[in-house]
Amino acid sequence: MAKPKVKVVKKKASPKNALGIAPYDSADYLNTEDDIKRYLEAVFDAPVDRQMLIHTLGVVARARGMMQLAKDTGITRAGLYKALSPKGNPSFETVTKIVAAFGMRLSAQAA
Repeated sequence: MAKPKVKVVKKKASPKNALGIAPYDSADYLNTEDDIKRYLEAVFDAPVDRQMLIHTLGVVARARGMMQLAKDTGITRAGLYKALSPKGNPSFETVTKIVAAFGMRLSAQAA
């Protein structure tokens, strides 16, 4: 059974700082589902700590759109913003719901 395609939301250009340089946001470059899957695979190829996991999920959430992620996970937008903030502390259940909504799954590999 084919999974429904998810429309990736393209963000507007970020405002520039005092030096006239727009801040870099990886989410601006995740334009397709394939981009998102490759980004997640690349991040998880390296050792990932809790903060990196939260940051990575937040980047992909912004690329896909928080509203869509909220619908896919059953978690409120406010709950997602809180869980994926730099000071967020998402439960394992929340992380697995988010990863599943991205069409991925967590797995263990021998080090």
